[in-house]
Amino acid sequence: MNSFIKSAIERPIAVIAFMVLIVMFGFVAARTIPIQMSPDIEKPIFQVRVNWAGATPEDVDREIVNRLEDELSNLSSVEEISSNSRYGSARITLTYAVGTDMDKALTLLLTKLSGITNLPREAKAPQVRTSNSDDSPIARLALTALPGQEIDVETLGSFVDNELVSRLERVPGVAEVTYYGGGSQQMSIRIHPEKLVRFRLSISEVANALRQSSAVLSAGAVDQGKRTYAVRTQSDLFTPETAGAVVIRNDMTADGQLVPILLRDIADIELEMEKRSSFRRLNGKNALILNALREQGTNVVQTMQTMQTVIDALNQSVLAQRGLNLKLVYDETKYIDSALQLVQQNIWVGGLLALSVLILFLRSAAPTLIIAAAIPISVIGTFVVIAALGLSINVISLAGLAFAVGMVVDASIVSQENIFRLRQAGRNAANSAYHGARQVWAPILGSALTTVIVFIPVILLDLPIGQLFRDIGIAISVAVLISVLVSATVIPSISATLLKGDAERYARPFRLPVIDWLAKLIHSAVVSYARFTVKRRLVGLGLVVLMISSAGLAVYRFMPQIDYLPDGNANFVFGRIIVPPGYSMNETLRIAEKMEQSARPLWQGETKVDGPPAISRFFFVAYAGGAFAGAAAEDPTRVSELRQVLSRPIFAEPGASAFVRQASLFGRSVGGSRSIRIDITGPDLDTITPVARSLKTRLARTFPRSEGNQIRTIPNLSSGTAQIRISPDPFALSAAGLNARQFAEAVDVLNDGLPIFQIPLAGNLIDLVLSGQKAGEHRLSDLGSLSVIGEKGEIYRIDQLAKVELISAPQEIRRIGGQQALSIQLRPNESVPLEAAIEQIENTILPTLSAELKSKPVQINVKGAASELARTWTAMQLNVLTAIGVIFLLLVVLLRSFILPAIILLVIPVASAGGIAGLAILNLFLRQPLDMLTMLGFVILTGIVVNNAILMIEQTVLHLKEDKMAVPDAIIEATQNRIRPIFMSTLTSLFGLVPAGHLSWSRLRII
Repeated sequence: MNSFIKSAIERPIAVIAFMVLIVMFGFVAARTIPIQMSPDIEKPIFQVRVNWAGATPEDVDREIVNRLEDELSNLSSVEEISSNSRYGSARITLTYAVGTDMDKALTLLLTKLSGITNLPREAKAPQVRTSNSDDSPIARLALTALPGQEIDVETLGSFVDNELVSRLERVPGVAEVTYYGGGSQQMSIRIHPEKLVRFRLSISEVANALRQSSAVLSAGAVDQGKRTYAVRTQSDLFTPETAGAVVIRNDMTADGQLVPILLRDIADIELEMEKRSSFRRLNGKNALILNALREQGTNVVQTMQTMQTVIDALNQSVLAQRGLNLKLVYDETKYIDSALQLVQQNIWVGGLLALSVLILFLRSAAPTLIIAAAIPISVIGTFVVIAALGLSINVISLAGLAFAVGMVVDASIVSQENIFRLRQAGRNAANSAYHGARQVWAPILGSALTTVIVFIPVILLDLPIGQLFRDIGIAISVAVLISVLVSATVIPSISATLLKGDAERYARPFRLPVIDWLAKLIHSAVVSYARFTVKRRLVGLGLVVLMISSAGLAVYRFMPQIDYLPDGNANFVFGRIIVPPGYSMNETLRIAEKMEQSARPLWQGETKVDGPPAISRFFFVAYAGGAFAGAAAEDPTRVSELRQVLSRPIFAEPGASAFVRQASLFGRSVGGSRSIRIDITGPDLDTITPVARSLKTRLARTFPRSEGNQIRTIPNLSSGTAQIRISPDPFALSAAGLNARQFAEAVDVLNDGLPIFQIPLAGNLIDLVLSGQKAGEHRLSDLGSLSVIGEKGEIYRIDQLAKVELISAPQEIRRIGGQQALSIQLRPNESVPLEAAIEQIENTILPTLSAELKSKPVQINVKGAASELARTWTAMQLNVLTAIGVIFLLLVVLLRSFILPAIILLVIPVASAGGIAGLAILNLFLRQPLDMLTMLGFVILTGIVVNNAILMIEQTVLHLKEDKMAVPDAIIEATQNRIRPIFMSTLTSLFGLVPAGHLSWSRLRII
């Protein structure tokens, strides 16, 4: 290394050119690196979704979920299978072991699904979705009518598919565009029961005739002459006219002639809109909502710039012609841009503060400017490695660069200060540069490696939190390693050039009386303490024991309770409206409109100084059985105040409740939401429901809603939703010439409509639906009197063939591990750490249920953020211990001693106590638990706090070996020589972190 330093001093132009090259490559790399909100995070979870229109939760559970779970339960590496059966859909979630090869797992899952053929004929094919950060939309758009235009956006489904979705999906970086609303057309075939009677036709005959009437098949080829002709049979029902010509049956007249009975003879055929399934409004206007999902590795900023251009073009052309407007209501780049501006501000302000500290210590512009060169070279050079590793620029990596500003100058400070000290002592510039850099090269390398090594266990952590922290670890590590290279090349090379001239002017810096007096006082106190302790070894040893013991006591006394991840300051409040089971869409809409009325004055500018903040946008989506809503504030710092605005009117409705929270920056990708889920599992709902009710009552008593706590059950614990059960009498059906399936099809057709198959129309597939004349319009009392046609054309009322009764049925069926489950979700208020809430649940609430559980096969498990917290907390503790062990072994190699590294590591417990004390002081003013971000601060601290100790030990060893000093004299001399660079590096690091003001990362500054 000595020759390397010497070569750098002898070739200053080459060194400068090389550093300029690094900066240039950094700028070029920065332009190619994807910019996004957060790192790409993949969770070991797959979801299998199946849609079955019109099916009840019980049917979905029995016919789909049970069959799929039986087939999928033997997949390798699957830790848990859970399912949700709702009206018309099933969702099965497969959770894999951490570290599973998810590409291989996906292949095995798809192979297994392709072999499942026993699902109901009416059910759609299973679809598989992954669970990762790509699922979160980078943009949400709203399609509304222009002012003065009376347009029902619900009829625009085909237009949105053909004109908007296809155009937006062509934007580079957009993987998929989905939308809510905009019903599609369907071909409705409304049969006349009296005509069925006249022709003695049953509904099943009509349905089967339709199923057999449409076929498109390849029939091989014919060779003739020079050509080959493909043969294709085609019978399509593309229009009402072609559908009307379908022959249902041929009847023979008295004279022996065949007379076809056509579909148009017994039914009305027309194209119409599907039945509306939801209402959506944006700021009081009916809207159609579109979500844009990104491709992995996309530069979100560039993608959104292109998307905005496309939106403007659409608004000026095809949308303007139709009286429509497409508006971007959520743009992820707004948060990204603010984060970029914040980091730029941090770098400038933190850098200037750090340079101010250097001026105070060195009292010379030349060495200060030399050190200043380390900041842009180290920070900008980091982009080269980020690009090479295929990483992205995001909030996490930007935070790493912000913290690195104060850290990257440490190596340069130590090198430059030693060079400057020797120059002040009278050596020439070249000699000072060489020996100054050579003397401190080893401790600089050791300090940098300790900073880097502590991140290795974090980077290798397979949990989602490891993927989240990976970027900040890499950003800091690369910046610090580049700063080491700068300290060994740029600093001595430029110093040898700029510090030439009369040595007297460096030996007599300008004076700052007050600061000089304070510095002299501190210097004298530290050196006197060193002299006192080295001459009285037992006293010194006693002081060390006292400090470490006090540190341990302080950690034990002031250790805050742990939490998972903070929510951050995302400018969005999301609320879920929970209504009593069985509520219709119109009733749910009425309740959601109460929330809209509460928010309306805030987006119309009717705000008060002491009232809630103005709203920039408000939307809700209402459907049968529930609704959800969201709002953003004009002032992002006050968005949390909107929670009461959204929830208050809902709780005023009898039987309704709301679960409202501020959106988490981390919740979507790594479970950052502070929600505890308690799963109650057992053999059936009758067994687990009383336990769930009792547990919810106890939770509500311990965590009252009046204090900001929120509790909801999944699904609702009410008695169930009302259901009309029609149980056919097999003897009556047999007498009528019908089987159970024919009867069920007839009821479906008469009441709601039976989808037969899909047909192409204008480039889209639409449903062909067979229904009665008044399908969808019947009242409860009408069902029993509906007419079913028997085999011979007789008319039977439904209540003649079956028992019609009103029952209570589950609104949703959940299963975990094959057993039925109910879940209670608790979100404690911000003043309650997750650890405290979990302790209350496990140590106080659950034991009170022991009497109820003794005689019941019921299990209760605490999951959600609670289970993630337990796994992550254990892993992070292990990582800290691993980092300390690796640092010790590294120092053993560098110092060639087992004793000296042990002495260095003694600073870690004392420094940790300082971090805990900082948190304790912070908690006097605002709540700050020991969450995983704070724990990351302690991981970083482990690598940083040993740096000064390494510097002191190395300097002491240098005096022992080169100057042949006695141990006490070497320690005192090392203290005198290193007190200035230690204070310089410490203060520059502190001032470099001062402007790092992002709310989510403020806790790292305290540590």
